[in-house]
Amino acid sequence: MAQRTGEIMTEQLRQWGVNHIYGLPGDSINEFIDDIRNKDDLDFIQVRHEETGALAASSEAKLTGNLGVCLSIAGPGGIHLLNGLYDAKGDHAPVLAIVGQVASTSLGTDAFQEINLERMFDDVAVFNKRAESHEQLPDMLNQAIRTAYAEKGVSVLIVPDDLFAEKQKEGETLTTPGYFRPNIFPAQEDMNKARDLIEQAEKPLILAGKGASGAQEELISFAEKAGAPIIVSLLAKGLIPDNHPYCLGHHGQIGTKPSYYAMKETDLLILIGTQFPYAEFFPKDVPGFQIDNKPENIGKYYPVTAGLAGDAKATLASLISTMNKTEDYSYLEKQQERMNNWRVALQKEKREEKTPIQGPQVMYQIEQLMEPGAVVSTDVGNVTVWAARFLSFLDQKFLISGQLATMGIGLPGAIASQIVYPDKQVIAICGDGGFSMSMHDFVTAVKYQLPIKVIILNNEKIGMIKYEQQQMGHISSETDLGPVNFAGFAENCGGDGYRIESFDEMETKMKQAFMSDKPTIIDVCIEDMAPLPGHIDYTAATNYSQYIIKNFFETGTMDLPDMKKAARRMF
Repeated sequence: MAQRTGEIMTEQLRQWGVNHIYGLPGDSINEFIDDIRNKDDLDFIQVRHEETGALAASSEAKLTGNLGVCLSIAGPGGIHLLNGLYDAKGDHAPVLAIVGQVASTSLGTDAFQEINLERMFDDVAVFNKRAESHEQLPDMLNQAIRTAYAEKGVSVLIVPDDLFAEKQKEGETLTTPGYFRPNIFPAQEDMNKARDLIEQAEKPLILAGKGASGAQEELISFAEKAGAPIIVSLLAKGLIPDNHPYCLGHHGQIGTKPSYYAMKETDLLILIGTQFPYAEFFPKDVPGFQIDNKPENIGKYYPVTAGLAGDAKATLASLISTMNKTEDYSYLEKQQERMNNWRVALQKEKREEKTPIQGPQVMYQIEQLMEPGAVVSTDVGNVTVWAARFLSFLDQKFLISGQLATMGIGLPGAIASQIVYPDKQVIAICGDGGFSMSMHDFVTAVKYQLPIKVIILNNEKIGMIKYEQQQMGHISSETDLGPVNFAGFAENCGGDGYRIESFDEMETKMKQAFMSDKPTIIDVCIEDMAPLPGHIDYTAATNYSQYIIKNFFETGTMDLPDMKKAARRMF
């Protein structure tokens, strides 16, 4: 029986486990939209901007490990996808973008909205091909999805819209759906070398990333046997509870003081499932070994002594079974004492009762209302620091744009999270700058009745960029955004909105907002306050001093940081 090619492709997508596609209809995908319309178990999630669709697909893939799918027209629609697709590339998320193209009979004629899509997607995609005939499409779709899973990246399938309407016989494809994951295990000599390094070390330290997901039990058992504290990458927040006695929080610019000193003092760095890219925060001339299921990642950012190419869970389990338990926990205990002092300092900071409201105070209120198993989608900016450092996770899921660090991810991530997990609490934490980049799609949450809670830390500035300029010794420039009442915007979209302007009203209004069964925005007016790094080095302090002097001569005022809080981070 002959079927439309688009109809065959919708069935293939279902066989791959896809049950929804993010996108916006248009003239070069209208044939495929009609096939999706007639497929009862394949939903089309209509967004207001293709960038939101790609960011949502990327977010879904990062959350679940399953394929995220987005759809766009040729020309402007395909261009809009790029930011979300680069986010997926940077964080190694399997995503499929089906991109329409002008009719096959018009290709190469500079037709309306025709651009060179293959060239445009070349850098972002691990699979990037245009179908020349309808007979190719089913096999190309299977290959595109299989490659996205195998390479943990973006596949782009470009299709002239007329090919979707062409009919062909069902079952004449050359390939079948399905991806079979390889079972990778390190060579024994590399395992022996790693075990020797552990047993020789007196101050072992673990830096664990998202690649250790699914191996939490083995990770903790390994850390206990080695006497090694654990630093988690930003993407891996929630990998182990933030209050776990072995957890030292994050590292780098957003990191904790204990993680900085632990990294400075270690004599063995153990990298597990991470590609932490900031070389300046690594120790110097310290041996290390790395566990990663992609051999090409080993030694990519740190010169390791041994490389274990294998799955984190199986590799750690094997190491645990053969290594001797350490008898010296002095290094661990020293870091634990530091971390306990750090936690006490953070608790004092986030429990302060004062107006204007500060970011840490908002995190404390969210913490009181955050449910077990909740998903927290965090935008990029100062809010990243507040959420990473002050919002304590036990078993919640954390979602962010890591490698690309694109502003505007908070809302699309929350939309995807609520679609994937309809029964879980979903919270987006955004700055006013990040939210305004994707706020148009709050109406998407309203349309699909997604009861997400969007907390906006509104300081009327691009706060992190202002602080970065000051840290470089410059006068802040073009970082003021101006006032927006986001609570009013939420109500105009058909959702609920709450505006919080003083500390005294925060607890009550937060509770009211979290009781709503509608998409809700909580617009919190906060102080323009820089999130100081866990450790302030000499260069940063010197540059900031230059900024203070320049600012004084230009404005006649002294813009000084909270020195008590700065001191707590420095010493």
